[in-house]
Amino acid sequence: QNFIDLQNSDVNIHIIGVDSDLFFTAKENKETFKRLAQANGNVTYGEVHSLHGHDAFLIEFEQMERLLEPIFSTNGKSKQAKVLKFGGKSLANGEGLERVLDIISNKVKEGENIAVVLSARAKGTDQLEAILEKAANGENYYKDFEAFEKYQKHTFKNVNLSAEFKDLAKLLEGVSLLGDYSLKIKDQLLAFGELISAKLVTKLLIGKGIKAVMLDSRKLIKTDSNFGDASVNEALSKENVLRKFAKLEADEVPIITGFIASDEKGETTTLGRNGSNYSAALFANFLNAEELQNYTHVDGIYTANPDLVSDAKRISHLSYGEANELANFGATILHAKTIIPLLEKNIPLRILNTFNNDNEGTLISAKTEEGGIKSLSVIENVSLINVEGRGLLGKVGVDARIFSALQKSNISVSIISQGSSERGIGLVVNADQALEAKRALDREFESDYQSKDINMITVLDEVSVISIVGQDLSTFHRPYNSLIKNQIAPLLFNNTVSGKNVSLVLRKSDLNKALNVMHGQIFGISKKVNLVIFGHGNVGGTLIDQILKSTKTIQKRKGIDLNVFAVANSRKILLNKKGIPKNWKSAIEDKGIAYKVEDVIAYTKEHHLENLIIVDNTANSDFVAHYFEFVENGFDIVSSNKIANTLGFDYYQLLREELDKHQKQYLYETNVGAGLPLIDTIRLLHLSGENITGIKGVFSGSLSYIFNTFSESEEPFSNILRAAMKSGFTEPDPREDLSGNDVGRKLLILARELDLSNEFSDIHIENLIPEELRDGDVNHFLDNLDLVDAKFNEIKKNQKPGHVLRYVGDLHGNLQEEKGILDVKLVSVPKESALGQVKGSDSIIEIYTESYGENPLVIQGAGAGAAVTARGVFGDILRIAEKG
Repeated sequence: QNFIDLQNSDVNIHIIGVDSDLFFTAKENKETFKRLAQANGNVTYGEVHSLHGHDAFLIEFEQMERLLEPIFSTNGKSKQAKVLKFGGKSLANGEGLERVLDIISNKVKEGENIAVVLSARAKGTDQLEAILEKAANGENYYKDFEAFEKYQKHTFKNVNLSAEFKDLAKLLEGVSLLGDYSLKIKDQLLAFGELISAKLVTKLLIGKGIKAVMLDSRKLIKTDSNFGDASVNEALSKENVLRKFAKLEADEVPIITGFIASDEKGETTTLGRNGSNYSAALFANFLNAEELQNYTHVDGIYTANPDLVSDAKRISHLSYGEANELANFGATILHAKTIIPLLEKNIPLRILNTFNNDNEGTLISAKTEEGGIKSLSVIENVSLINVEGRGLLGKVGVDARIFSALQKSNISVSIISQGSSERGIGLVVNADQALEAKRALDREFESDYQSKDINMITVLDEVSVISIVGQDLSTFHRPYNSLIKNQIAPLLFNNTVSGKNVSLVLRKSDLNKALNVMHGQIFGISKKVNLVIFGHGNVGGTLIDQILKSTKTIQKRKGIDLNVFAVANSRKILLNKKGIPKNWKSAIEDKGIAYKVEDVIAYTKEHHLENLIIVDNTANSDFVAHYFEFVENGFDIVSSNKIANTLGFDYYQLLREELDKHQKQYLYETNVGAGLPLIDTIRLLHLSGENITGIKGVFSGSLSYIFNTFSESEEPFSNILRAAMKSGFTEPDPREDLSGNDVGRKLLILARELDLSNEFSDIHIENLIPEELRDGDVNHFLDNLDLVDAKFNEIKKNQKPGHVLRYVGDLHGNLQEEKGILDVKLVSVPKESALGQVKGSDSIIEIYTESYGENPLVIQGAGAGAAVTARGVFGDILRIAEKG
């Protein structure tokens, strides 16, 4: 039985614990006790007339605090007190510490009743642990110790920390001599972080006129002797805290050490890492605090770690249950045991930013808002253990043996996943316990190795766990598919029975990228799509400007954030993970660097860039060989370059197999018809089972312009060709257009969309260039255009009346067989026909199908021009971005 003596000016009460009830003896008269009881929610009691020679009253245990409230109210430490907890970064030298002192001072000046719980300053605990390891290993730790001492003492002249550092030095010297340390010694050493922090802040507050009192929590919080992660004796700790606080003066501000406690022998213990949050929650519970305010370096709890996900959003409110889930799944801002003491008393917890006065933080309370995904939490320092064995099939109790073996070694399992056959079992443990866990399992299954029931037990290090708190399995396919699209394959999958929390184990190298990919999908943040654009000539340059101009509009309308992180030509590349500037043309010359394709891929991995698209606006036959590398490394492809689709059929098929294997897309709508929706239309018709019987049309905008003009004009062909060159309708060497090869490639691309296996050599192409002008430089060709004039004047003269010249591609024959017939030639067609009526540089394509009969589906529009082609490439980019 425990005995507590509480006093104030009104009443002196003894509290004696008897089972679940309490006897209260009042040294004053019976009326005083009754007045206290009636003033506090009509506390019920039964009278006992002789206990220790005083009037005594029997009261239920849960009503005790209501009875005691006026005693604490008289002393100024009432239920309306707030507990403030400050983390290590908040207590760092400079701005942090000054803000902490200002926050405390302002609250005192405003008349608030507060108690303050402190962590070690800056990274004090980590530094002490590192120094301890050096001392135990016989390494020179003196420089680290001096650096730690210098930082902690800083320039605080009126704060004497000599005694603390003297004791700390003795401990380290002993460890260095022994070459080892116990967990008990480690707890004694780590405690100095909080002791120094509390002593310093107390002295600095006194210097500001605040009546601060340092409370060593080792004298208040009592635990078992499980050093390193002790369990709290809450009943005894509560009595200690209530007794101590009852003796504080109304204007005294307690400054309390977090994290540390003591066992029944008075030996220092600690409450586990991040234990200061737990300490603060315990004090809030014991004191019936109005609110626990946890001051840290961020504005609250976020939908993901803002250090890893730049788009993470602050969560304004969480329920206790949601916060507890976040804590259990690795949210470092909360200790896993923090929520329970607050939940018991319905005490709100508010996470605040020491460095932001205007921030409302995150409020954690009993209030439950609508369901839904709250946050992505991460546990980083873990390992995955795999137990594999065919002989385990059908055997009962394998998992029980695993847990029993690990329990004997005091190893906790955070996640376990197994198939129904039990042939393979995966479990996640702390990284520093992985080897010991394997040894324990090896011992347990030694006989199973011999009988070959167990094949192997392996440890995979460098893994992390991402937990989606609040995730419903019915919508989990979206973030999961995004991971697969970005070539991130989870190693292990686990969900709670409720199906509201999903955990994925993956390689640590994938963590950053995976978080960003999933976060965008889950929280509806604009999906970031990272583009690298090769080739910035007429089409490429226009495309870049179109994207930069439209980025904000697309983000608003589509929720897609297009980020051009790289622009390259054949010599240089401009890289910027946050996006190239508007003056990219000059920037690539001034800041561009020489590169290889491998450098681009390495850059995306280094910066964890997700949703990657390579845009090929070159006409380079060598560059398309790199498509395979890009696909293998997670890129989708958009291309205005026709070469990849017109190489050998083996290459064509192999590329598509690689795309299927990696679930990547390759779009090239502008390969035929610039910005016209031609390839997509043919693809959809073919996919739907429509029997396409033929495709015919004017595919070249350049030749369309030339022959449309020539057919209606008396000008010589050479003059029209020169005018077309001057207007930019042709390639710099117009023979590339006049050879017919470009039209042939376009026709071949359409044939292959119908699953025909034609090669380029199968195309019958009418070359419009006289043989004597096909070789030599372009100037030689231009100087001898009179030879061209004679040829075309003769062709024009021999036409039927009312006919015009068109250079067409014609795919025909039995298109249900392996190959079709491909003809590219100059023809004379009636002026009234669909082909005859095409104007300017427009393209026109007629698609003949079984369903349409003799009336073809006609697609007509601008078939050339940088702006039109760039817009078509842009459309392909958006199609991939939306689908992915």
